This record gives sequence, C-alpha cells and structure tokens, in this order.
Amino acid sequence: MSDRQDLPGAANDTDRDADAIDDQSSQPVFNLPRSLVISVLFLAVVYLVDAYLLDEEAQISVLMWFAFTPVRYVVPFAEQNFEWLWTPVTYSFLHGGIEHIGFNALWLVAFGAPVVRRIGTLRYVLFWIFSAAAAAFFHAGLHWGDQTLLVGASGVVSGLMGAACRFAFPDGRGYDRSFGHLHPRQSILGSFRNRTVVIFTAMWFFGNVLVAIGLPLIGSDVGEIAWDAHIGGFLFGFLFFGLFDRIAADDHPLAPA
Repeated sequence: MSDRQDLPGAANDTDRDADAIDDQSSQPVFNLPRSLVISVLFLAVVYLVDAYLLDEEAQISVLMWFAFTPVRYVVPFAEQNFEWLWTPVTYSFLHGGIEHIGFNALWLVAFGAPVVRRIGTLRYVLFWIFSAAAAAFFHAGLHWGDQTLLVGASGVVSGLMGAACRFAFPDGRGYDRSFGHLHPRQSILGSFRNRTVVIFTAMWFFGNVLVAIGLPLIGSDVGEIAWDAHIGGFLFGFLFFGLFDRIAADDHPLAPA
C-alpha cells in the first residue's frame, strides 16, 4: 500500500504474440514472469539498502530526492530542482517498513503475474511508469500543495488489479492468476456485466473507503495510507489497459468462436 509520511508493432506481431502466449500456457502454474521477479527483488534491495545501510540523514535525502509530494507542483519549476520530473515514478520504489513492502510484494505477485504474461516486459515497464504517475497525480489532485510525502508501489499494484479486471476474471468464474492471460479482454462496459468483476471491484472500493474514514488496516502502522493513490491507480489500469494490451480482444486464443 502507498504510504503518506509527514517527514520533510509490425503486421506479424499478433501471430508472434499468440505463439508466445501458447508457450507461456505450458509453463508451470507457479512459474512467475522473470520481469515480475526482478521487480520484487529490486523493491526489496531498495528497501534493504535504505533501511539498513543508510544513516538517518541519508534516508531523509532519499525521501527528498525520490518520494512524491504535491507541494512541488505549486512551486514554479524554475525555482526548484528536477525532482518534480522523476518523483511521480520513483516514489513507487520506496517503502516505509517491512510490512509495507511485504504487503505490496504479495499483491504485486498475485495480480502482476497475469498482466505481465499478457502484455510482456516492455509494456509492463511502461504500465508501471504511467500507473505510478496516475496514482500520484490523483493523490495530488485531492491534496494540492500538501507537503506530505508519498511512497509505496500500491498505486501500481492497484493499477494491475484494475487491468486484471478486464481479462483475468472469466465470466461466471473466479480470478484466474495462472491462466487468466489467455482469456479475451472485456470491454469497459462488458466488465460490469461480469458479476465476479463487479463483486471484486465493489469490495476493493469498500476497503479503501474504510481506510479513508480511518479504519486501521494492515500496514497502517507505517503511516497514513494514501487510499486516493490506490483509486487513481486502479482507475488508470481499468480504463486504459486496452492501450497496453498487445492482442485485440477478438484475436485472443480463448476468445469465443
């Protein structure tokens, strides 16, 4: 979860993609995409270095250089350094505690696997960048000029959840983490005709409403939870996943005949 702290292609692409998906479908159920494993390891290394190798002064410097804060966007860019440019993404690499990163890593693996298998590494990296920025600026829009700092990958994780709602919940069945990437993409409106998607989305939003009204949940001990960044990421993933999906819905191997 995100954490607010008060510390200062070519014509033949479809055929190649379909072949890649066929290869992936034969892999073991628990074989995670390499890029997803690298993501988790990268987050872990960043956390361990920050938490155990840096002194307090260096940790504060890391927050100032890489955490997101809405106040940067009310100060003229000419009067500040370039942190405003990269922090809408780099904040997602930082975490406020072991529980914080553990919780995010768990959900990243659970919902990132089918998305990465479906869209590939390059699109996954682009999705991470844009969903992180969408979550950050959704948060900034509700806290304009706020000086608090935003860290955590849960805006991205929420984006992956939203993306998964477009294909990984076969109609009438539950979430398919292992082979969800083989199912056709549902339209935005079509997703709301899927009872499983509706129930999952309603429960997800309800959980964030509870956070918004102050109900303590897992990870709340590391700081105030940025529920609005979660929503911004989820909406981005759900509404814009089609821009990242490399196979059209009607060309997908499990699309109905």
